Amino acid sequence: MTLSIPARLRLDNAANIYPASMSKHYSSLYRMSMSLSEPVDGDILQKALEQTTLRIPTFRCGLKAGTFWWFLERLDSEPQVLPLKPLKKFSFLDQKGLLYRVSADGERICLDVFHALTDGFGALSFLQTLTGEYLRLRYGISIEYDALTLDPFQAPVFSEFEDSFKSVFTGRRGTLEKNVDAFHISGDVMEHNALEDFRIQLPMESVKQLCHKYDCTVTELVCSVMLDALQKEHRLSARRKSTVLKVSVPINLRPLYGTRTLRNFSSYVNLGVDVRNGYLSFPNIVRAVKSQKERDMQQERLEPKIAANVELEESSLVKIIPLFIKHPIIDIINLLHGDRYCSQTLSNLGAINLPEAMRPYVKDVDFVLGRQRGNSGAAACLGYDGHLNLHLSRKISSDRYEKAVAACFRALGADASVSTSRLA
Repeated sequence: MTLSIPARLRLDNAANIYPASMSKHYSSLYRMSMSLSEPVDGDILQKALEQTTLRIPTFRCGLKAGTFWWFLERLDSEPQVLPLKPLKKFSFLDQKGLLYRVSADGERICLDVFHALTDGFGALSFLQTLTGEYLRLRYGISIEYDALTLDPFQAPVFSEFEDSFKSVFTGRRGTLEKNVDAFHISGDVMEHNALEDFRIQLPMESVKQLCHKYDCTVTELVCSVMLDALQKEHRLSARRKSTVLKVSVPINLRPLYGTRTLRNFSSYVNLGVDVRNGYLSFPNIVRAVKSQKERDMQQERLEPKIAANVELEESSLVKIIPLFIKHPIIDIINLLHGDRYCSQTLSNLGAINLPEAMRPYVKDVDFVLGRQRGNSGAAACLGYDGHLNLHLSRKISSDRYEKAVAACFRALGADASVSTSRLA
């Protein structure tokens, strides 16, 4: 199978912020992993990786700075399965220029991704396809491929690597969203690359019961628990410059617009409460979160802020500004309008539904966000095999907030199982 992809693809509209905000010690990373029933055979995983990257050819691209914009540039080198390393900024040279790293770690297949390459949906599709091909090669199973677990021998199609921001929003007039500064958790920041993970596993049946009780979705429930814990942190904090507590929730735009891209195609909604007049009860937090999400997820409210970013990138003036001038400007805009407006991030991949033939071999699935630039930490979760796996990563030494999240779930009646680990 040949690579049916242009030699160069301009970064999608959402991706430009990530190379612009890279520093000596920071880049926007996340990790997904699948835990299998037996130790991973590295040689078989290598064969699966080579075939999977032919099927999803953007995973054979590196980052290239052009005169005016960054590009994904097709590489000639074969991707390699590498030893597991800490989840911190990695040199692309170590990956032969690739923007991700696949590792075999005991029984786990791990995928570390630089966000400029793809969002959570695209990375999950890659990991499921890779794992499916690995299991096919090792055990000879027959897999029923679907929209996420792709047939590795099927030819790539253009819609999978298009910039859906341009195909959907070009030509629309947009309006930038107005926000206010949010409360941030303070604490002693660990050494420049350190990252701690606080994993909470919850029985999905308990989560569903709570969602039924409060008439909310899983995302709304977890977001409300995070806000409740933020209230406790706000009460104890010596630095309370803002009374606004907000959780930024990425939104997968593919279902809304019927696109199939495996690059970035997501936006966000900021959900929260203002505690200037006092702290809210948990039921009132849920009602506020649910109301805001229903309002802000309406396309007439979601589209203008997305279209504004596309409109800005496509303007004649911006197009002719050299990249060496754009680079610091984009970075400054990110500093002024990024994490400043949210206290935490919650990225929910939803329920992981693997093809039936894969399920006996995949024991668990996890998703964790890397070190944040402006916030103390971030949350990521997914549902698999009767559990909700919630990861709270942080760069400060104190885990008081994370413990408050677990305590809130327990107070609500959910059996929260906690484990901690060092990611970097």
